[in-house]
Amino acid sequence: MNKQKLFDRIFLIKKKFGQKEDYFYLKVPKAAIIVPIYKKKFLVVSQKRIPLNKVTYEFPGGLVDRGNNAEKTALIELEEETGFKAIDRPKKILELFPDAGRLDSTYECFFVNKLRKVGKPERGIKLHFYNKKKILSLIKRKKFSHACHISAFLFLMTQNKYLSDK
Repeated sequence: MNKQKLFDRIFLIKKKFGQKEDYFYLKVPKAAIIVPIYKKKFLVVSQKRIPLNKVTYEFPGGLVDRGNNAEKTALIELEEETGFKAIDRPKKILELFPDAGRLDSTYECFFVNKLRKVGKPERGIKLHFYNKKKILSLIKRKKFSHACHISAFLFLMTQNKYLSDK
């Protein structure tokens, strides 16, 4: 195995595959996503994504820093990106591999439905409060297009225990 550092905590890995072939993949840090609901609406952020050169819609989230865990990262990203703080501990709903063939990484997805406003959103981020139908429309129009965020949203839609008012 050959490991080449590309950036802090991001490596290109080259492994032998079979007799004569090499297999390449990236080792990148774990990421966390949090699906927040505020006053019965999903709290969604939009921001310009440089690799796509367009504005995308997604849930708050980010890479897990050294010394943090995914839950703590989700809470930090929620507050930094939106200016909202979780009142209750978030519930872990899903862990997934974003691209098992090319990335050595996982996404941990959380849900929280009790929030309070404590500040302003991060510069460059806009906040949106959308219902399920609006998010599905954004997905269909390729505006809410991050596969891991879509997976978390759709999985949550199947979990009545999180979405009931009881």
